[in-house]
Amino acid sequence: MREPIGFRCVTAAGIHQVAFRPRDLVIAGLTGRDQAAVQHHVGELRAIGVTPPPSIPAFFRNGTDLLTTASAVEVLGPDSSGEVEFVLVSMADGLWVGVGSDHTDRRVEAYAIDVSKQLCPKVMAPLLWRFADVAPHWDQLVLRAWIEEAGRLTLYQQGTAAALRPPEPLIAAWTGGAPLPEGTVMFGGTFAAIGGIRPSVRFEFELEDPILRRVIRHGYTVRSLPLT
Repeated sequence: MREPIGFRCVTAAGIHQVAFRPRDLVIAGLTGRDQAAVQHHVGELRAIGVTPPPSIPAFFRNGTDLLTTASAVEVLGPDSSGEVEFVLVSMADGLWVGVGSDHTDRRVEAYAIDVSKQLCPKVMAPLLWRFADVAPHWDQLVLRAWIEEAGRLTLYQQGTAAALRPPEPLIAAWTGGAPLPEGTVMFGGTFAAIGGIRPSVRFEFELEDPILRRVIRHGYTVRSLPLT
């Protein structure tokens, strides 16, 4: 059994520290609300020889040992990249939301999406908000990511939660209508990359709540190990 992950959980009463031991990690994909755009992307995958997932949205199971709040990760080869996503965390006291990066091996993704996701760490910020506190204005939450290019941070992804499936129907699609089981971590999908998907030695990401005027931000460096 893996070691617990330390999170700081924010509520109206303050911040408390939690040692959370994940039981399941689920990565959701093809979660856009615009179904025409989702189907267009599925067609693009087929055109380049990638077999699309059997369901929309798609759900990929990963080992919980991939979850980390580290500020540095190691990957094999030069072909991986991050992508910002909201993250749902089910604890004994209810549902929490944070932000993370579904770092993925793009070379392997071309022929095995599920394997590509298992090959890389899934980095989360060590701060969570209670879902009930943001649910009334969920669609106004903003996700952003930056990559380092030529020594400077470049905006890589940006969008609001309104572009992605809301948590309740996303969870229901995975569980068949039941709540997210305690101990489960679910990544909620992402947006297109500005300028196209590409690797970087640094990935920064954030979740902004413009209504309650707060931000969760995290970042990590990427060390690419040589291929033999």
